[in-house]
Amino acid sequence: MTLIELMLVIAVLGVIVTIAIPSYQNYIDKTNNALAVSQIVTIQSVIERYYLQNQRYPDKLDDIAGSLPDNGVDPWGNKYIYLNIADDWPQSRGPSRKDRNINPINTQYDLYSVGKDGQTKKQVSQKDSLDDVILARDGRFIGLAADF
Repeated sequence: MTLIELMLVIAVLGVIVTIAIPSYQNYIDKTNNALAVSQIVTIQSVIERYYLQNQRYPDKLDDIAGSLPDNGVDPWGNKYIYLNIADDWPQSRGPSRKDRNINPINTQYDLYSVGKDGQTKKQVSQKDSLDDVILARDGRFIGLAADF
């Protein structure tokens, strides 16, 4: 093999790697997002079962820790965030997550993953929150905050 052929092979491999790595990373991101959605659905079921048995929502996820998938840790290694807002609704809207119009996204509780970047803001339309996987509209939406 000549030096020119070797350089050509290296250049082709470089192009393939440049295309393949972002595609693979996109695949990993979609898989982790789907897993987080699935785990939130499971946690939501556990929370609702707790409500049926106790006539109130848990104060914190630790109250149902034994029933949480992956011990309440999301695919990126962060703990799921849960905030019981049912007792304060509608008087105290302060601690709850908000949509782009600063309206609460839930009335009973907030449940979400801080997503890939590990960052979040109260308002789900802010940049740090766009990769969060959220439960919104009291469970009628579960997915990326960017899609909400």
